Amino acid sequence: MVKIPKLIRWLLWTGLIFLVLFTLMRLGLFILSDQQSYGLSTLGGTFFLGLRYDLRMISIVLIPMLILGSIPALHPFSSTRGKKVWMAILGVVTLFVLFFFSVDFAHYAYLEQRLNASVLNYLQDARISMNMVWQSYPIIRMVLGVLLVAVLLIWILHRSHRMVSKQPFTGTSRSRIISFIVFFLAGGFFIFGRFNQYPLRWSDAFAQGSDYKAYLALNPFESFFNTLKFRHSTYDEKKVKELAPVIGSYFNFTPSDNPLLFTRTGAPHTGAITSKPNIVLVICESFSAYKSSMFGNPLKTTPFFDSLCRQGIFFDRCFTPTYGTARGVWATITGIPDVEMPKTASRNPAAVDQHTIINDFTGYEKFYFLGGSTSWANIRGVLTNNINGLHLYEQEDFKAPKIDVWGISDKNLFLESNKILAQQQKPFFAIIQTADNHRPYTIPEEDLSAFKKVEAPADSLRKYGFESLAEMNAFRYTDFGYQQFIEAARKEKYFNNTIFVFIGDHGIPGNADALFPHSWTAQRLTSMHVPLLFYAPGLLAPQRVHTISSQTDVLPTIAGLCDIKYTNSTLGKDLLDSTTKGFAFIFDPDYSMTGVVKGDYLYRKQLGAKKEELVSIVNNDAVPNDAAHAAIAHEMQVLTDALYETARFMLLNNKKK
Repeated sequence: MVKIPKLIRWLLWTGLIFLVLFTLMRLGLFILSDQQSYGLSTLGGTFFLGLRYDLRMISIVLIPMLILGSIPALHPFSSTRGKKVWMAILGVVTLFVLFFFSVDFAHYAYLEQRLNASVLNYLQDARISMNMVWQSYPIIRMVLGVLLVAVLLIWILHRSHRMVSKQPFTGTSRSRIISFIVFFLAGGFFIFGRFNQYPLRWSDAFAQGSDYKAYLALNPFESFFNTLKFRHSTYDEKKVKELAPVIGSYFNFTPSDNPLLFTRTGAPHTGAITSKPNIVLVICESFSAYKSSMFGNPLKTTPFFDSLCRQGIFFDRCFTPTYGTARGVWATITGIPDVEMPKTASRNPAAVDQHTIINDFTGYEKFYFLGGSTSWANIRGVLTNNINGLHLYEQEDFKAPKIDVWGISDKNLFLESNKILAQQQKPFFAIIQTADNHRPYTIPEEDLSAFKKVEAPADSLRKYGFESLAEMNAFRYTDFGYQQFIEAARKEKYFNNTIFVFIGDHGIPGNADALFPHSWTAQRLTSMHVPLLFYAPGLLAPQRVHTISSQTDVLPTIAGLCDIKYTNSTLGKDLLDSTTKGFAFIFDPDYSMTGVVKGDYLYRKQLGAKKEELVSIVNNDAVPNDAAHAAIAHEMQVLTDALYETARFMLLNNKKK
């Protein structure tokens, strides 16, 4: 020990003191909560995860102390001034830590949630909030307690400094350098949190499948600072109430006496399948409609999928609410457009608790297959916290090798998923999320004999939506993956009683003038227009449907097809219900624009500047400036406002039962 520099020895003691404090606070939360039925023996993993979060916070304090304390003028053992500076800083840190924990305990006692940044909203009514706090909590005793514990901790830190200062240092300059590097790297590892491509995230706490376990694992710093950037994520309750009748009229229900209650019961429709069919929902990476064969692209990129569309129920005017994979997965699984800005809803700890219609498929096994990691965009917490009994398969769960940053190839993802599904004895609801149709556009060497790359002139590529041959061949490779999957599935017993649903997570912005009216390019509809297919030979009669539809409609439509009575509390609708109205909400976070695609028009407006426009989506004609079209624009503006305000409300109020 004497060969380790005094600075590092003291930092180790300091880290241990704070780690004991953090652990005692977590144990205190466990003792004071009403969830002790779990028992400490069942919470080992939760406490270990909490230890990792605590080590991150402690390392964030210790690493700057290591770097700055190594400067002679600030060294806590060779400089009297350095000692005073660090004791003062540690005193402030101690008070800060104890203050956070005390507020966290009060916050949890009041709301059964760990401290988050929404508490800052109370500062807008500071006088009322302080009076409430003063009347609700023993403030004087709490402050005295914090000060007393702070004095004790500062005394212990002083004692540890005095103990280390009396110990000799017998090491060399070489051992000093090695100790510095080892401590720095260890601290860096604790901050990152794991040996993985992705760091430890707050959402990993919710992957335990229990809100209580998640809250117990987190510390107030992790929960507060991760929600800080979302503290303005809110909604205008008055507007939501005023616009509730608009939502009811478009979603075919009458709002209750509580206009903030949007829950309604969905029922099977005529022609529902009563054989408890399996569901395989494929979320297709960057499956942009105008680049595919179904919409007449002459590059013939997706001939196999085109053949499936001719055999199933194909919706050719489907839109994702917005652009981005995380937002697309969110909308599909929750039924709510992700209108979070600037980050995504999946990254917002306050929105992690969501109801999903998937849970209404009682008696079904639930699966989610992804060739990479669900740590991406914090999506793991959304999945495991909200889908009951989910079997989650990621890169490390498959035999196939990783080919790039996105994990294993889509072909291998499909084939390995098929093998797992073929073994199931109960009905299942499976989601497969692809990734290959994305930079770096990797096509595995093992597939180059069966999948043939093609050449195309540069001008043809640009004209029909592709920026390079690599992009086009990657798009074609997705079609190859779909073919390999369906051909393998056809050989399995589950195939004949399975509905395969394919939908793009989002489109790709680009020039689609050769295939669509100019508005699709100019207003970036290409980034949200995706194929939606329900494929089940023998169960569903083929038809091509022109009804305007949305990603949020996928789960209600699946449930309606499967003779499932379900609870719908979001902005999705059953597309095969004869009373359904066709429209799709769109949201562009990059330009702060929101709008609706409905009938022959796209309406959209800027949230800040309030600039609005109405354009045709069926031709290049200018929209007439007359009373009839002014009325259309007004109707779509009201619907846009209703959908946007309600989506903001639902993101924070669609909690699972």
